[in-house]
Amino acid sequence: MATRSRRRTAWQTRAALLPVLLAGALSLAACSSGGTSSSAPSQGGGTGKTLVMDASFTLKTADPGRNYEPTGLIVGKALYDTLLTFEGSDVTKPVPSLAESYEQSPDGKKLTLKLRQGATFSDGSPVTADDVVFSLDRVRDLKGNPSFLLDGVEVAKTDETTVTLTSKTANPALPFILPNPALGILNSKLVKEHGGTADTSDKAEDYLNGASAGSGPYELESFNTSTQVVLKANPKYWGTKKPVYGKVVIRNVESATQKLNVQRGDSQVALDLSGDQVKSVAAGLQTTKTASANVVFLLAGQDPAVSKVTSNPKIVEAIRKGVDYQGLLELAGEGSVQAPGVIPTMLLGALPAGDAVARDVAGAKAAVAASGVNAPTVKLEYPSDLTLQGLSFQPFAERIQANLKEVGITVELTPAPVATALDNYRNGKEELGLWYWGPDYPDPTDYLAFLPGKTVGLRAGWKAGADKDLEALGDKAAATIGDDTRKQLYTDIQHKLNESGPFVPLIQPSQNIVTAASVTGLQFHPVWTVDVAALGAK
Repeated sequence: MATRSRRRTAWQTRAALLPVLLAGALSLAACSSGGTSSSAPSQGGGTGKTLVMDASFTLKTADPGRNYEPTGLIVGKALYDTLLTFEGSDVTKPVPSLAESYEQSPDGKKLTLKLRQGATFSDGSPVTADDVVFSLDRVRDLKGNPSFLLDGVEVAKTDETTVTLTSKTANPALPFILPNPALGILNSKLVKEHGGTADTSDKAEDYLNGASAGSGPYELESFNTSTQVVLKANPKYWGTKKPVYGKVVIRNVESATQKLNVQRGDSQVALDLSGDQVKSVAAGLQTTKTASANVVFLLAGQDPAVSKVTSNPKIVEAIRKGVDYQGLLELAGEGSVQAPGVIPTMLLGALPAGDAVARDVAGAKAAVAASGVNAPTVKLEYPSDLTLQGLSFQPFAERIQANLKEVGITVELTPAPVATALDNYRNGKEELGLWYWGPDYPDPTDYLAFLPGKTVGLRAGWKAGADKDLEALGDKAAATIGDDTRKQLYTDIQHKLNESGPFVPLIQPSQNIVTAASVTGLQFHPVWTVDVAALGAK
């Protein structure tokens, strides 16, 4: 993401997910309605069909070693194959891609990958173990936005068909990290010829913004961070499933114009429509509504120097019981779901819907009475100039204010521009904060940040030692291998967080994607949004 850094803050990580800095509507040439002007083979491979996709760009580069913005990950997924991937929208189990198999050591420190034979780059040269080592070392050592994905990981060529990744500590999340398009494998010979190195002296970005050097189903035809990206099918793609569309045009378009374009056939995919916008799309279009991986939550400050009110555990209990979760879902619109815990519903370790907290007005009032705080008043901070999946934070803050008034807590709304709100959030100065968290990678280890002494825990003033049992459970989860055991550990962690932690998970807003009737195979993915190579045509 645009503001993501190697050691990024929780909001910085997510701010660039938001459609804030939108370019104006574009009047770029589009294909004919339905994107099926021809079915004859094109020079780029695939067929003569062209797919036009509208998105609100968050895009800086096409260089995998520097790419960590949402639109960039769509592009990267099409251009560069990774060692592992996910099947469709399922992020609970990594599956082979350039690696035909993988094995993790019992201590979780070593991941051994056997490379697939026969995979080739777009110039026809084979994908080798040397290419893998160079590519992963380059991401880690460039010190770019995605470098943190491989922090503490050493990459080595074991033999011509085997690569070993060794972590300093147990790293059960590594198989879930490797599918990220930022870890796409480069043609090392070609990249080195254009200034590529595995350190900060690398000068290959300019080249990679004009030409791709991957083994993916598409190649880069043109690239502009403010207008459009054009992909052409790779005629030498090694995979068994060839891309249907010979050309894919991804245009930077604000959401209102996205709706107009897809309705009149100027585009075939609109990625960034709000729940209200999709309610009135033209008949015949297809709408995909699914819960996003973003979890909106309340944070109650635990530092008594910041708030003697929210640091009172009975007040936190009252807030948790006093929120009308179903009312917030009504505001969020169709496709949204209540977040039963901090881990979103599609990830390993997510709580089942039945474990979500339910509103209990009587219980909330009793907790206020038991707190010993007379007429509690708190300030609720949130960013005033950001939206999430087309939703503003203001209506949610107002609804929470009304909910808590009913149970005896007065909430003063204190919206602020994100720069101001972010500063207080980073520095643990909020009494009550309304924020959201999206996964850096689709594995529950990313959510250990909510524990005492960790990134988000500290933003709530929840210091290490505040809950030793929970912290020990987190340490165990971080070092455990095996999905079944991990699932139970993260379930236990979230139950404890819901019982006594300073966070109140609220909702996962809907991700709304509209496509022409001619488009098939679309599945929302929490890492790369859409796999354009998986899209078909009727």
